[in-house]
Amino acid sequence: MNFLQAIQPDRVPAHVAVIMDGNGRWAQKRGLERAQGHIEGVNSVRRITEAACRIGVKYLTLYAFSTENWNRPKAEVNALMGLLVSCLHKEMPLFMKNGIRLRIIGDMESFSPEVRQAMNEALQHTQGNTRMDLVLALGYSSRWELTEAFRKMAGKVKEGRLQIQDIDAEKIAEFLATSFMPDPDLLIRTGGERRVSNFLLWQIAYAEMYFSPVFWPDFTEEMFYESIVEYQSRERRFGNVPTKPAEA
Repeated sequence: MNFLQAIQPDRVPAHVAVIMDGNGRWAQKRGLERAQGHIEGVNSVRRITEAACRIGVKYLTLYAFSTENWNRPKAEVNALMGLLVSCLHKEMPLFMKNGIRLRIIGDMESFSPEVRQAMNEALQHTQGNTRMDLVLALGYSSRWELTEAFRKMAGKVKEGRLQIQDIDAEKIAEFLATSFMPDPDLLIRTGGERRVSNFLLWQIAYAEMYFSPVFWPDFTEEMFYESIVEYQSRERRFGNVPTKPAEA
């Protein structure tokens, strides 16, 4: 089956979020250093970014580096930081060719000045692109994000610029790092695990979930398209009753 041809253009999810899991295990399975898995994972980022652009996804959010990842071995973290800086420079032609605007959510202050400079240069260089937003979650976790949001709201209340009775779900969303985009329609996780790992916990309340057993470096465009076809086969009810009667 050609999954690209099976996609319904008018039902493409506006926002797809991806937990890119399995780089390290992919490398270890082949007797390689874990860092090699991350290098191969970059190729998948390139493939899936172009695939998402091709079908009209407006926001693609990739869980690239969590707050918990700082606890990994120092050599692996250093390799990841070097790879990040390299990729932000190397992939710029891809961003510009495809009209991709780069966004970053997470604690940028936790990164070194060199990494922050590369981030800011990429953000500035792509800010005029409008075809798709590629959102990298770096130094991110939902607990970090919610803690920051609550601190900001508490500050507004203390200053008298926000009334407690005005705090509702919509107001909380305004203080989140993702306030510039809609909530994910589809969450994909590769690598065989079935958990969300502290990623967009507020935002995925009604997202469809798709779990792939394939390690991220082996995740292809066709597999991505298959996840979109699967998404389109589901009925999103947002807590309501089904519109179609259940089959006997």
